Amino acid sequence: MCGQRLERFVAFWTLFFIRIVTGLAGEGKSVWKKDPHFSPVSETQMFFYDTFPKEFLWGVGTGAFQVEGSWRKDGKGSSIWDRFVHSEFGDADSTDASSDSYTLLDKDLSALDFLGVTFYQFSISWSRLFPTGVVAAPNEKGLQYYNTLIDSLLYRNIDPVVTLYHWDLPLMLQEKYGGWKNESVIDIFSDYATFCFQTFGDRVKYWITIHNPYLVAWHGYGTGIHAPGERGKITTVYSVGHNLIKAHAKVWHNYKKRFQPYQKGMMSIVLGSHWIEPNKSENALDISKCQQSMERVLGWFAKPIHGDGDYPEELKNEFSFLPRFTEDEKNYVKGTADFFAFSFGPNNFKPPNTLPKMGQNLSLNLREVLNWIKLEYNSPRILIAENGWFTDSHVKTDDTTAIYMMKNFINKVLQAIKYDNIDVFGYTAWSLLDGFEWQHAYNIRRGLFYVDFKSKKKERIPKSSALYYKQIIQENGFFPRESTPSLQAQFSCDFSWGITESVLKAESVASSPQFCDSSLYLWNITGDGLLHKVKGVKLKTRPAQCTDFVSIKKQLDLLEKMKVTHYRFALDWSLILPNGDLSVVNRQVLRYYRCVISEVLKLNVQSMVTLYYPTHAYLGLPGPLLQTGGWLNQSTAYAFQDYAALCFRELGDLVKLWITINEPNRLSDVYNRSSNDTYRAAHNLLIAHAMAWRIYDEQYRSFQYGKVSLSLHSDWAEPANPYFESHSKAANRFLQFEIGWFADPIFKTGDYPATMREYIGFKNRKGLSYSSLPSFTSEEKQLVKGAADFYALNHFTTRFVIHEPQNGSQYEFDRDIKFLQDITCLSSPSRLAVVPWGVRKVLRWIKKTYGDIDIYITANGIDDQSLDNDELRNYYLGKYIQEVLKAYYIDKVKVRGYYAFKLTEEKSKPRFGFFTSDSKGKPSIKFYNNLISNNGFPADYSVCDPANREKQCSFCLFISQKKPLIFFACCLFSTLILLLTIIVFHKRKRRKRFKAKSIQCICVPF
Repeated sequence: MCGQRLERFVAFWTLFFIRIVTGLAGEGKSVWKKDPHFSPVSETQMFFYDTFPKEFLWGVGTGAFQVEGSWRKDGKGSSIWDRFVHSEFGDADSTDASSDSYTLLDKDLSALDFLGVTFYQFSISWSRLFPTGVVAAPNEKGLQYYNTLIDSLLYRNIDPVVTLYHWDLPLMLQEKYGGWKNESVIDIFSDYATFCFQTFGDRVKYWITIHNPYLVAWHGYGTGIHAPGERGKITTVYSVGHNLIKAHAKVWHNYKKRFQPYQKGMMSIVLGSHWIEPNKSENALDISKCQQSMERVLGWFAKPIHGDGDYPEELKNEFSFLPRFTEDEKNYVKGTADFFAFSFGPNNFKPPNTLPKMGQNLSLNLREVLNWIKLEYNSPRILIAENGWFTDSHVKTDDTTAIYMMKNFINKVLQAIKYDNIDVFGYTAWSLLDGFEWQHAYNIRRGLFYVDFKSKKKERIPKSSALYYKQIIQENGFFPRESTPSLQAQFSCDFSWGITESVLKAESVASSPQFCDSSLYLWNITGDGLLHKVKGVKLKTRPAQCTDFVSIKKQLDLLEKMKVTHYRFALDWSLILPNGDLSVVNRQVLRYYRCVISEVLKLNVQSMVTLYYPTHAYLGLPGPLLQTGGWLNQSTAYAFQDYAALCFRELGDLVKLWITINEPNRLSDVYNRSSNDTYRAAHNLLIAHAMAWRIYDEQYRSFQYGKVSLSLHSDWAEPANPYFESHSKAANRFLQFEIGWFADPIFKTGDYPATMREYIGFKNRKGLSYSSLPSFTSEEKQLVKGAADFYALNHFTTRFVIHEPQNGSQYEFDRDIKFLQDITCLSSPSRLAVVPWGVRKVLRWIKKTYGDIDIYITANGIDDQSLDNDELRNYYLGKYIQEVLKAYYIDKVKVRGYYAFKLTEEKSKPRFGFFTSDSKGKPSIKFYNNLISNNGFPADYSVCDPANREKQCSFCLFISQKKPLIFFACCLFSTLILLLTIIVFHKRKRRKRFKAKSIQCICVPF
């Protein structure tokens, strides 16, 4: 009995020890199991501003065949890639057109100096040292080159990280032995490695045996897209992989036994992989397929070396022909790496049809694959030995997309270190120089430095990515440049807190007409469940009331919950004036809108009314105007003037803030047949707004005391690449074409921006466009200039802008810009980037460009898919309003109001609403309530005393809502007082009579 217990005890601790040492296969599955309480705005998931550990290593890498060139120079032997290139690409000198690092070493060293890296990962060309591959007398020129390289690096305090084999097997070994198919190459490789240790080992502390053996086996002997180009059987692929593992293990043991004790170096093998995400994170089968995919690629080599010395069970079960390790071989292979060297780049994802995706989705989430490695292989020390992306061959130094890919990858590494406790000790950006990119030849570029392969000097010109990487190295991480510390302050006490709604669809007939019908009805007298009118009987009725409209009641209920001070909504022009002119005025619709405004006022909420609110799906013009060309016809502007005058006359006594047109600068999406159509429509919209403003200014302002403007879509534009002046110019050009297009005529000059006219003229002279901006007459300039009482902007996001020359006569082409999505930004389901500092920048820009004018943010919000926990909206509101407060408090921008977008969401559209389409409230309502009640972000005290203000407003709200009840109570109270007065009067009268009789009785005997 005791023996059995002892046996179980020993077995338990043996398994525990094995788990600690190697980890158990399959633990990586937990990476794909998502937290059901996952928050999209969790700090652990967003871009992380912090620094790497002080001892973190920053490096850059190259492959010998890719950059050295000189393939027949100074006694170098041919490699399998030399022959493969000449046979497959048909260009005998294609590799000589590379960066030619062999003869231009000084230029490479200068590039390394520029970056400030701590290590340089390069590979030795086996055939440059030993032309036949077999170790004999080395090629002296080749030996001299590598000695010079290593010594030069050490002189610069740059550690060499040396790769022994980066795919360029000596051609002689392929022809004589069949390459890696033959186990004989293992010993030859070991001899070559031994020579390198003997020759360079006193100066090299980091060794890589083989770079990405998966690609060597899979593409070299399977798909045939890599040298030696064999399209063999699957058995050959796994046989090659088996030999590569054994070759690595033999070299590692050789170094460990003979050289490491006194050279003190470390050794590993670079293993590359893709990453994959399940179609459904909650589906166990999808997760299992993802695990299988990773085991077939990364696990194929990682589990024998970093795990238990054997292949993954998935591979062994799937392929009966898979080579088998004996127990001795397992022990020999297991643990033959001093750190986990990991490659994560485009070569691991291309071609995608060669990857075992198992029906799941490829992903570039470097953080998650690092977590998988940690879980599968018991938290190894990790060197990112290759990481980066590519650009097209025509891209020179403006590799903007590469910056954002690098930013994303490196930040994922930082998150993995800080949040997941993954031991990553170094990062290798790939690659130092443009060079030969394997099956892509020179059709893509991956270098941090641009090289003109056709030039003689082949200068190393730093790309944007080199400048960005240099900055990261200098700062050892990421520092927030745009964000500033949170501010504790409040807006002015009269600040407008609003909510925006789009067009309110008016009810033409009251939804509750029962008190207006004088007829008497009997129900179900024949058992049919219907109402039957009683003829000849008429009842007294009350006048129609605003609350007869059910939709108004709903609006009031929602607004009461929002606790806003202002409500912005739009009228429907086509309903009020169905013919487009004053020949037919729908008074019932006007009454409905007046009811909305008056009932909202009873809640102590002011209305900001928009006259015209066009969208992409609904232009909103009356039918007859649409048929005559819409905004392409100048008569529409005069029709709008009449419509505006009608609204001012009928509703103006209740409205103090008017918006004539919402986002006229976005109607380019509708009038896009040509740029001239776009500009003509915009011109007429400007004239229409100005005429409406003049009508109000001359006829209604003196007694209505309102203000009028138009709302412009005003997203901020940021240069996508801060290192290129062309991007800064493109960002400014976007602001001029998007905002200045309408704002300059109104708030500045009475004419379109000079930048806009000049750029269109420049494109015309080049024959790239036939666009023409309309000209304002002197009368029109006088009409338009100054035609606004405040600046109203709708702001949702920040656009990252690239200069992109385009041909054609379209408004979009005239701007010569392209938008880039920053993948490191938090974004909404509709891909709106959350960039809070952008709103502050655009507010400062408006003040700088148009003067110290009043500003209302008339729409600001984001779509959030969640119905019961819209955390993204809360985060957005908090961060954006904080930036608005900074603009108001620090930058002294006259922000007078903020209107969140929007009250209710629409079906089958992005979820922008605080309420669902069926009026169900979301948690963000309470969050916005708190911001409103605090009037911003107060410290310990409040300037406006919001608590008292709320009490006062609550009392006012109670009074306004309970007027009928209060009137009834007053009547009842008055009646009671009257009754009491009568009773007292009669009692006194009776008392006087009684006294009179008593005196009479007393006096009778006398």
